Amino acid sequence: MIQVTSLIGTMQSVEDEPRMPVVDPATAEQIGTVPVGSADDVDRAVAIASEAFPVWSGASVHDRAAVLHGMADAIDANRDELASLESRDQGKPLSLARDLEIPRAAANLRFFADAIRQEKGDFFDLGTQGINYTLRRPRGVAGCISPWNLPLYLFTWKIAPALATGNTVVAKPSEVTPLSAHRFSELAAEAGMPPGVLNVVQGRGDTVGARIVEHPNVPTITFTGGTSTGEWIARTAAPMFKRLSLELGGKNPIIVCEDADLEAAMPTIVRACFQNQGEICTCGSRILVHRERIKAFMARFLECVSALKVGDPLDEETDLGPLVSADHRDKVEAAVARAVAEGGTLACGGGRPAVLPDRVRNGYFLEPTVLMGLDQSCATNQEELFGPVVTVQGFDTHGEAVTRANATDYGLACSIWTRNLDRAHRMAEKIESGMIWVNAWMLRDLRTPFGGMKHSGVGREGGADALRFFTEPRSITIAHSGS
Repeated sequence: MIQVTSLIGTMQSVEDEPRMPVVDPATAEQIGTVPVGSADDVDRAVAIASEAFPVWSGASVHDRAAVLHGMADAIDANRDELASLESRDQGKPLSLARDLEIPRAAANLRFFADAIRQEKGDFFDLGTQGINYTLRRPRGVAGCISPWNLPLYLFTWKIAPALATGNTVVAKPSEVTPLSAHRFSELAAEAGMPPGVLNVVQGRGDTVGARIVEHPNVPTITFTGGTSTGEWIARTAAPMFKRLSLELGGKNPIIVCEDADLEAAMPTIVRACFQNQGEICTCGSRILVHRERIKAFMARFLECVSALKVGDPLDEETDLGPLVSADHRDKVEAAVARAVAEGGTLACGGGRPAVLPDRVRNGYFLEPTVLMGLDQSCATNQEELFGPVVTVQGFDTHGEAVTRANATDYGLACSIWTRNLDRAHRMAEKIESGMIWVNAWMLRDLRTPFGGMKHSGVGREGGADALRFFTEPRSITIAHSGS
């Protein structure tokens, strides 16, 4: 049984405090406990982070980068352990955690460690009057609140640029998936992270998360999660003039044009819909197919989806593990039932797997589900489900496809499948999404901005955008003598 604790200056002891169970969604068995957490925990963490800020912000970029590289090395050295924790905690296939997500968690730290050493300010020659230059300085204590779907991957995605730029951090991982952040906290301390620079407060969102947002000495908040929570954060932080980065929900379209290479595209389209059980903010949940190709598309798509293996996440052959919790599976199941009531037709899936290995027979599994016949305005095509559920609609013109793609409150991501580059450029310019892939999905370079528009969020993460977000510019003008 793993006893999760917080890192508040130093790793906290397991005391007589209210705790919650940590459950393996594949087996429905308890594998640990996590503190409920309190506002007092956050207050202590912010005080300690504030005390550590002058020394950390005054350290050279090379010294800060060395610490981040040390943490990345620690992740690499413990990759198998962290991947196992991630799989048991979240339900994702072990192979996905080991081969993609844990290496990416280390890559996040290395990227920003290297990026900060290349960062430079602006310089302007004012002629005979003088010169102007800009400095960027850290903002103070950063509040970093990360979600349950990609736990360590997105945890380091937030803390890495904050730490690299000289901020101290009070971070809160999801209480649903706290294990990898707990182990990372131990590794960070062992790797040389100075006490108080990184604080990880475990606990509930409505206590720990809320206090981080409300705390007057946390001027910067980065959050990934649901849109309703993002709305609350925005309302709460606005009167305090906090800087916010909110990466929220999505209802992402996949547009398949009449000239798409279906055979080449299909593996990526299937992955875009169902990787990590569809519990990724950029997963496609609405497939729009040109009517000339919809019959051929559906035949091949359903063949590929039916071949996906749902089962024990520890099995190397598993494609989809369980959903993250019983409550979440119930929510997604209810959404599928509502879709059928709205007039949708189940092309495949829609229920719980009939056969599962004995070890995971009580887990929170759901079949990959494909729905057809639904109107664009129905709830199923408007609301984020965050599970292995996708709808398919036909379109006649590219203009209609763009209109349908934009016909939600969200605007996070989109992928377009076509061999016509001119068409791809024209459609991409008109689609209201923060990220658009052409003949690809989740092809990422960490230098590029990540984020959405409309109800999908505020601000951008990644590259220079992240470094600017966590710093404050200072414009300094020096007059020439005698001017």
